Amino acid sequence: MPDYSIEQELSLKGYKNICGVDEAGRGPLCGPVVAAACILPDGLFIEGLNDSKKLTEKKREALFDVIRESAVAYCIAEASVDEINEMNILEADLLAMRRAIDGLSVKADFAIIDGNIARDFQIPAMAVVKGDSKSMNIAAASILAKVTRDRMCIDLDREYPQYGIAKHKGYGTKAHMDALREYGPCPIYRTKFIRFLDEEK
Repeated sequence: MPDYSIEQELSLKGYKNICGVDEAGRGPLCGPVVAAACILPDGLFIEGLNDSKKLTEKKREALFDVIRESAVAYCIAEASVDEINEMNILEADLLAMRRAIDGLSVKADFAIIDGNIARDFQIPAMAVVKGDSKSMNIAAASILAKVTRDRMCIDLDREYPQYGIAKHKGYGTKAHMDALREYGPCPIYRTKFIRFLDEEK
Protein backbone atom coordinates (compact mmCIF):
# COMPACT_ATOMS: atom_id res chain seq x y z
CA MET A 1 0.00 0.00 0.00
CA PRO A 2 1.25 3.52 -0.72
CA ASP A 3 2.36 5.75 2.13
CA TYR A 4 4.40 8.92 2.70
CA SER A 5 7.84 7.33 3.25
CA ILE A 6 9.37 8.88 0.11
CA GLU A 7 7.86 12.29 0.88
CA GLN A 8 9.15 12.14 4.46
CA GLU A 9 12.69 11.40 3.30
CA LEU A 10 12.54 14.34 0.90
CA SER A 11 11.13 16.65 3.56
CA LEU A 12 14.17 15.88 5.72
CA LYS A 13 16.26 17.29 2.86
CA GLY A 14 14.32 20.55 3.00
CA TYR A 15 11.63 20.05 0.36
CA LYS A 16 8.19 21.29 1.37
CA ASN A 17 5.78 20.94 -1.55
CA ILE A 18 6.35 17.50 -3.01
CA CYS A 19 4.09 16.48 -5.86
CA GLY A 20 3.39 13.02 -7.17
CA VAL A 21 3.13 12.68 -10.95
CA ASP A 22 1.68 9.90 -13.09
CA GLU A 23 0.20 9.41 -16.53
CA ALA A 24 -2.52 7.43 -18.24
CA GLY A 25 -2.85 6.44 -21.87
CA ARG A 26 0.67 5.70 -22.91
CA GLY A 27 -0.19 2.37 -24.54
CA PRO A 28 -3.50 2.93 -26.39
CA LEU A 29 -3.74 3.34 -30.14
CA CYS A 30 -5.71 6.59 -29.99
CA GLY A 31 -6.43 9.74 -28.03
CA PRO A 32 -4.19 12.01 -25.96
CA VAL A 33 -1.87 10.97 -23.17
CA VAL A 34 -2.98 12.44 -19.83
CA ALA A 35 -0.79 13.32 -16.85
CA ALA A 36 -1.62 14.56 -13.38
CA ALA A 37 0.40 16.17 -10.60
CA CYS A 38 -0.89 16.18 -7.04
CA ILE A 39 0.17 17.55 -3.66
CA LEU A 40 -1.76 16.04 -0.76
CA PRO A 41 -1.67 17.49 2.77
CA ASP A 42 1.19 16.01 4.82
CA GLY A 43 0.23 12.59 6.10
CA LEU A 44 -3.37 12.69 4.89
CA PHE A 45 -4.82 9.18 4.80
CA ILE A 46 -7.42 8.58 2.10
CA GLU A 47 -9.10 5.23 2.61
CA GLY A 48 -8.77 2.94 -0.39
CA LEU A 49 -6.19 5.08 -2.19
CA ASN A 50 -3.93 2.82 -4.24
CA ASP A 51 -2.48 2.31 -7.69
CA SER A 52 -5.39 3.11 -10.04
CA LYS A 53 -4.88 -0.16 -11.95
CA LYS A 54 -5.70 -2.12 -8.78
CA LEU A 55 -9.05 -0.39 -8.24
CA THR A 56 -12.45 -0.82 -9.83
CA GLU A 57 -13.81 1.92 -12.07
CA LYS A 58 -16.44 2.73 -9.44
CA LYS A 59 -13.79 3.09 -6.71
CA ARG A 60 -11.59 5.28 -8.94
CA GLU A 61 -14.53 7.55 -9.70
CA ALA A 62 -15.30 7.97 -5.98
CA LEU A 63 -11.65 8.63 -5.10
CA PHE A 64 -11.34 11.14 -7.96
CA ASP A 65 -13.69 13.53 -6.17
CA VAL A 66 -12.15 12.90 -2.72
CA ILE A 67 -8.66 13.64 -4.05
CA ARG A 68 -9.71 16.86 -5.76
CA GLU A 69 -11.46 18.07 -2.61
CA SER A 70 -8.57 17.09 -0.31
CA ALA A 71 -5.50 18.10 -2.31
CA VAL A 72 -3.41 21.13 -1.50
CA ALA A 73 -3.08 21.45 -5.27
CA TYR A 74 -3.54 19.29 -8.35
CA CYS A 75 -3.39 19.74 -12.10
CA ILE A 76 -4.41 17.47 -14.96
CA ALA A 77 -2.80 18.07 -18.35
CA GLU A 78 -2.38 16.28 -21.66
CA ALA A 79 -0.35 15.97 -24.81
CA SER A 80 -2.41 15.71 -27.97
CA VAL A 81 -2.43 13.07 -30.67
CA ASP A 82 -0.70 15.57 -32.98
CA GLU A 83 2.06 16.05 -30.40
CA ILE A 84 2.41 12.28 -29.95
CA ASN A 85 2.70 11.88 -33.73
CA GLU A 86 5.18 14.74 -34.01
CA MET A 87 7.59 13.65 -31.27
CA ASN A 88 6.93 10.17 -29.87
CA ILE A 89 4.92 8.78 -27.00
CA LEU A 90 7.75 9.03 -24.44
CA GLU A 91 8.46 12.69 -25.18
CA ALA A 92 4.74 13.50 -25.30
CA ASP A 93 4.32 11.70 -21.98
CA LEU A 94 7.06 13.82 -20.38
CA LEU A 95 5.57 16.95 -21.94
CA ALA A 96 2.16 16.22 -20.37
CA MET A 97 3.85 15.64 -17.00
CA ARG A 98 5.74 18.95 -17.23
CA ARG A 99 2.48 20.72 -18.06
CA ALA A 100 0.79 19.14 -15.04
CA ILE A 101 3.58 20.23 -12.69
CA ASP A 102 3.64 23.72 -14.17
CA GLY A 103 -0.14 24.04 -13.76
CA LEU A 104 -0.20 23.44 -10.00
CA SER A 105 -1.76 26.37 -8.11
CA VAL A 106 0.72 25.78 -5.28
CA LYS A 107 4.14 25.43 -6.83
CA ALA A 108 5.95 22.18 -6.09
CA ASP A 109 9.64 22.22 -5.21
CA PHE A 110 10.16 18.51 -5.90
CA ALA A 111 8.42 15.96 -8.13
CA ILE A 112 8.29 12.20 -7.69
CA ILE A 113 7.52 10.61 -11.03
CA ASP A 114 6.01 7.17 -11.55
CA GLY A 115 8.25 5.07 -13.77
CA ASN A 116 11.94 4.97 -14.52
CA ILE A 117 12.54 8.28 -16.33
CA ALA A 118 12.70 11.75 -14.78
CA ARG A 119 14.45 14.22 -17.04
CA ASP A 120 14.03 17.77 -18.25
CA PHE A 121 11.63 18.75 -15.48
CA GLN A 122 11.42 22.36 -14.33
CA ILE A 123 12.03 21.36 -10.69
CA PRO A 124 14.16 18.65 -9.04
CA ALA A 125 12.62 15.24 -9.73
CA MET A 126 13.17 11.55 -9.20
CA ALA A 127 11.66 8.49 -10.87
CA VAL A 128 10.11 5.76 -8.73
CA VAL A 129 9.39 2.41 -10.36
CA LYS A 130 5.86 1.29 -9.40
CA GLY A 131 5.58 4.58 -7.57
CA ASP A 132 1.79 4.47 -7.65
CA SER A 133 1.92 1.58 -5.17
CA LYS A 134 4.54 3.29 -2.98
CA SER A 135 3.64 7.00 -2.73
CA MET A 136 0.26 8.43 -1.74
CA ASN A 137 0.87 11.47 -3.94
CA ILE A 138 1.69 9.37 -6.99
CA ALA A 139 -1.30 7.09 -6.31
CA ALA A 140 -3.53 10.18 -6.18
CA ALA A 141 -2.06 11.49 -9.45
CA SER A 142 -2.57 8.03 -10.98
CA ILE A 143 -6.29 8.14 -10.23
CA LEU A 144 -6.71 11.72 -11.47
CA ALA A 145 -5.01 10.86 -14.76
CA LYS A 146 -6.77 7.51 -15.26
CA VAL A 147 -10.29 8.76 -14.56
CA THR A 148 -9.79 11.80 -16.79
CA ARG A 149 -8.43 9.71 -19.66
CA ASP A 150 -11.27 7.15 -19.31
CA ARG A 151 -13.83 9.95 -19.46
CA MET A 152 -12.14 11.26 -22.61
CA CYS A 153 -12.50 7.78 -24.13
CA ILE A 154 -16.22 7.79 -23.42
CA ASP A 155 -16.47 11.15 -25.22
CA LEU A 156 -14.45 9.79 -28.16
CA ASP A 157 -16.76 6.78 -28.29
CA ARG A 158 -19.77 9.06 -28.70
CA GLU A 159 -18.03 10.80 -31.58
CA TYR A 160 -16.67 7.64 -33.21
CA PRO A 161 -18.92 4.77 -32.03
CA GLN A 162 -17.70 2.32 -34.66
CA TYR A 163 -14.45 1.60 -32.78
CA GLY A 164 -15.85 0.63 -29.36
CA ILE A 165 -13.50 2.97 -27.49
CA ALA A 166 -15.67 3.18 -24.36
CA LYS A 167 -15.15 -0.54 -23.81
CA HIS A 168 -11.42 -1.02 -24.52
CA LYS A 169 -10.30 2.57 -23.77
CA GLY A 170 -8.25 2.67 -26.96
CA TYR A 171 -6.03 -0.34 -26.26
CA GLY A 172 -5.18 -2.72 -29.06
CA THR A 173 -7.70 -5.46 -28.35
CA LYS A 174 -8.71 -7.85 -31.10
CA ALA A 175 -12.11 -6.15 -31.39
CA HIS A 176 -10.48 -2.73 -31.68
CA MET A 177 -7.99 -3.86 -34.33
CA ASP A 178 -10.74 -5.58 -36.29
CA ALA A 179 -12.78 -2.35 -36.22
CA LEU A 180 -9.76 -0.42 -37.49
CA ARG A 181 -9.38 -2.87 -40.36
CA GLU A 182 -13.06 -2.52 -41.22
CA TYR A 183 -13.51 1.25 -40.89
CA GLY A 184 -9.96 2.56 -41.23
CA PRO A 185 -8.40 5.12 -38.87
CA CYS A 186 -9.65 8.64 -38.16
CA PRO A 187 -7.74 11.71 -36.85
CA ILE A 188 -7.76 10.52 -33.21
CA TYR A 189 -5.31 7.70 -34.02
CA ARG A 190 -1.57 7.73 -33.32
CA THR A 191 0.14 7.04 -36.63
CA LYS A 192 3.06 5.01 -35.24
CA PHE A 193 0.69 2.85 -33.21
CA ILE A 194 -1.36 1.65 -36.18
CA ARG A 195 1.42 0.72 -38.60
CA PHE A 196 0.03 -2.81 -38.68
CA LEU A 197 -2.65 -1.50 -41.05
CA ASP A 198 0.00 -0.57 -43.63
CA GLU A 199 1.94 -3.78 -43.05
CA GLU A 200 -1.16 -5.85 -43.80
CA LYS A 201 -1.80 -4.24 -47.19
